[in-house]
Amino acid sequence: MDGQPTDLLAPRIPRHHDSESLAGQAPYEPVAEPVARPRREALRILVVENETRAADSLVLGLRRHGYQAESVATGAKALQVHRSADLILLDLDLPDLDGLEVCRSVRATCETPVIAVTARDSELDRVLGLQAGADDYMVKPYGFRELMARMEAIMRRVRPPQPLEQVIMRGPLTIDAGTREIRLDGRSVEVTRKEFDLLHLLASQPETVISRKQLMTQVWDDSWSRPGRTIDTHVSSLRSKLGASSWVITVRGVGFRLGHP
Repeated sequence: MDGQPTDLLAPRIPRHHDSESLAGQAPYEPVAEPVARPRREALRILVVENETRAADSLVLGLRRHGYQAESVATGAKALQVHRSADLILLDLDLPDLDGLEVCRSVRATCETPVIAVTARDSELDRVLGLQAGADDYMVKPYGFRELMARMEAIMRRVRPPQPLEQVIMRGPLTIDAGTREIRLDGRSVEVTRKEFDLLHLLASQPETVISRKQLMTQVWDDSWSRPGRTIDTHVSSLRSKLGASSWVITVRGVGFRLGHP
């Protein structure tokens, strides 16, 4: 990989307010808000990439979009730590081991999904990568949105979303996912679909502070847009309908958690 131009190596990660990506690529198009889906825990992504700038850009982009991401620069290190990952992004051109051998070794010991990300772009290279055990194959440079879509498609196959907890009771508050009904002290509280999803997520993890980015990803299924005022508007409405601001606690600079009056 030494001597290759940087823009070949780095993924095109979109900025929120810039018209250009990190690697100087063309502007990205806004993504329409899709229908919400059941919540997911943050996936742990292992980036195996020996080019520092490419690795740092990719890890930064993944973290911005709600993933837990770490990088290693060698095949040997990847084989030491890969079991803790939910998904591996594997460059095939590593300084110590051939990426195909790393992929075979991972596949021989676990079922962790692997996406090969490489400058090797021939048909034979793709065939060899998939035969070595890669679940998908992407050629550099690649669009970050496409990478995210491929990652999520793979994880839908290997880790179906967990069903929502049907009835959650937190003191006088009852949230029924089956009927999508909220009751407070026995009386029904009328909320919108997104307000219900937001409160259900907070109530399902009552001791956890959930970040704004996680809320956008898990409630609005939108990992691209900045949260803006969307979340604040829904939180304010929920507090009003529940009759007390202390039902949803703001943790400044972090996110929100469920409270109790």
